[in-house]
Amino acid sequence: MIPSAATIRRALVQALRAAGNVHRHYAGGAFHVFHKGRVDIVTTADKVAERVILRMLRRVFPDHGFLMEESGEHRAASPFRWVVDPLDGTTNFAHGLRQSCVSIGLEKDGRVIAGGVYNPFPEEMFLAFQGKGAFLNGRRIHVSKTRRLMDSLIVTGFPYDRTKRAGFYLKFVERFMKRTQGLRRLGSAALDLAYVACGRFDGYWEFNLKPWDAAAGLLLVEEAGGQVTNFKGRTYGLSDTSQTLASNGRIHPSMIRLL
Repeated sequence: MIPSAATIRRALVQALRAAGNVHRHYAGGAFHVFHKGRVDIVTTADKVAERVILRMLRRVFPDHGFLMEESGEHRAASPFRWVVDPLDGTTNFAHGLRQSCVSIGLEKDGRVIAGGVYNPFPEEMFLAFQGKGAFLNGRRIHVSKTRRLMDSLIVTGFPYDRTKRAGFYLKFVERFMKRTQGLRRLGSAALDLAYVACGRFDGYWEFNLKPWDAAAGLLLVEEAGGQVTNFKGRTYGLSDTSQTLASNGRIHPSMIRLL
């Protein structure tokens, strides 16, 4: 059964808000931190938020597939698949820095058709729907109009293998530091993409994202009038998120040259 656009929107918003409530509940510090890797952590809030999202969406879409950061792939015969990061920016969250969010994207036949990014602390909900535009708290958003890289504010992130490849990643940081108005690293890929969509940043790049990091943000940027590719300017999709480049489109060629 093909769900209506209204049903998808309602379920998406409800799941984002429910997970955001979990974030707020645990924000006081009453959570455990577990290590998935040397610098890759997960908290109680991640796990509980994921269970809440999965339960809510399965109730409405029992035949859909799911790709969840913590519990992995839940396969289904349906052409629809929900791609979920229950808490993006976990390190920030664990240290009491409220630069974190829920990110949920919906794929149909491998293409993202709906997505939402929600930071419950400033109460900012970004939503995008294929062919319908991108929105922040109900108001349509657009990418910036900055045309020159030297006038741009750029954001990036560092992959989890940074302890082994720090020198490699810092070469790109140096290039952009010299050729932009400013460079930031905020610690949440989903919010970085959302901020490109609403014009707070002019461009963003990062190596080795996971599909759940980019699912919603990819659609937000495109529906806000921006561009998302790999570092060579080629088509970008969740099947390969090893190179993510997003911008307002105007500075995209300049960013490709540096990368």
